[in-house]
Amino acid sequence: MLVISSTQRKPIFLFLTFFFLLLCLYFSPLRYLNVSISIPDEQQQEKSSSIDFRNADSVDQLISNLEHEEIMKPWENSTRANAAFVILTRNSELDALRKTMQQLEERFNNKFNYPYVFLNDEEFTLEFRELTASLTSAKTQYGIIPREHWSYPDWIDVDKADEARRRMGEQQIIYGDSLSYRHMCRFNSGFFYRHPLMEQYDYYWRVEPSVEFYCDIDYDPFLYMQENNKKYGWTISLLEFESTIPTLWETSRKFMKEHPQFIPEKNLLRFVTEDKGKTYNLCHFWSNFEIADLNFLRSPEYSAYFDYLDQAGGFFYERWGDAPVHSIAVAMFLNKTEVHFFDDIGYRHDPFMHCPLDRNVQKKCHCNVDDNFDFTVFSCMNKWLLA
Repeated sequence: MLVISSTQRKPIFLFLTFFFLLLCLYFSPLRYLNVSISIPDEQQQEKSSSIDFRNADSVDQLISNLEHEEIMKPWENSTRANAAFVILTRNSELDALRKTMQQLEERFNNKFNYPYVFLNDEEFTLEFRELTASLTSAKTQYGIIPREHWSYPDWIDVDKADEARRRMGEQQIIYGDSLSYRHMCRFNSGFFYRHPLMEQYDYYWRVEPSVEFYCDIDYDPFLYMQENNKKYGWTISLLEFESTIPTLWETSRKFMKEHPQFIPEKNLLRFVTEDKGKTYNLCHFWSNFEIADLNFLRSPEYSAYFDYLDQAGGFFYERWGDAPVHSIAVAMFLNKTEVHFFDDIGYRHDPFMHCPLDRNVQKKCHCNVDDNFDFTVFSCMNKWLLA
C-alpha cells in the first residue's frame, strides 16, 4: 500500500489546484467578451472604416455595395467625338445597305449613337429614307452630290476619256469601261469631305452597302483616334491592279519633287515603295473601310496633292482609285504613329475579309481566322509590319 506523507501531500494539492484553475479559465465565457481599450481617435476612425469579416452584417453590407456599385461602360460615357458615318450609295442598294446597317448597329452603334450621312448623285426616295432611319436611333442625313463633283471637269478631253474606257473594257480591266466608277473614285478622293453635310464633322467612318462587321466593338474608335492623335485607320491592305494606275506613281513623284515642303522627314513611304521612291509596290489601304481625321483631308498638303492629280486627268484617262490615292497621301504626309491598324474590328468586303487573331477578341466575333486575308500573297500586311 502506497503511503503519502504529509510533507508530500502539499505540493500535489497545489499542483491540482493550479491545474483546475487553468481549466476553469479556458472554458470560461469571460474569455470571449470584448475588452474595452482606449484607442486614439485617428486609429479608431481607421478601424471603423474597415470591414470586420467576422461580423455577418458587415459582410452582407459589403456584398450589397458591390452588387449596386456602378461600373461605367465605355458607351455610358457621354463624351463623343465630332464624327459620323459617311455612306455613298444609291436607292437600288437599299436592301444590301440595310443588312450592313443592322450589323453595324448591333455590333457598335446602338451603344454609341453616331449619326449617318448618306450621299447620292440623285435624290433619295422616301422609301430609302424611311427604311434606313428606322434601323437606328441616331440622326440620319441625306444629301445630293453637287453636279460639279460628279461630272467631267472642264480640262478633260472627253473623247480621249471615252477612248480610254473603251480600250480598258476590251482588255477586261476591272471597272475599266465604267464612267460612274470613275466619278465615284474622284468624288471619294477629293470631294466627299467638302460636302455641306460633312463640313460640321472632324472624323468619318466610311461604310458601304453589303459589307459585314463580324465583332462586337465595345469601345469608341472615333475617340481612340482623337485621344491618340491618329489621322487614318484601316483594316485591310492589298495590292492594286497595276493596269488601272500606270502613271499614278510617276505623277505622285513629280508632286513630291515640286512640293518638298509638304513631305516630312518621318513619313510612311516605305509602305508604298521599296527602292527609295523609284517605283510603286502597289500596296494600299482598302478604303471601303477607313476611319480618319477629316482635317487631314482638308489640310493644305492633301488639297494640293488632290488638285495636282485631278489636273493630270488620271481619274478619267486611266482608272485611278481613291484607295491608292488616299494610301499614297498617307504615306507621304503622315508617319506610322499617326496611322492605326484596327486589328480588333472584324470586317468583310467581298471577296476579302479581316478576322482578329487575338483569342479574347475572337470570343466577340463570328468570323473564321482561317479565312483571314492578312497573310495571303496579295495582302500588304508584311509591308505594313516592316514600314
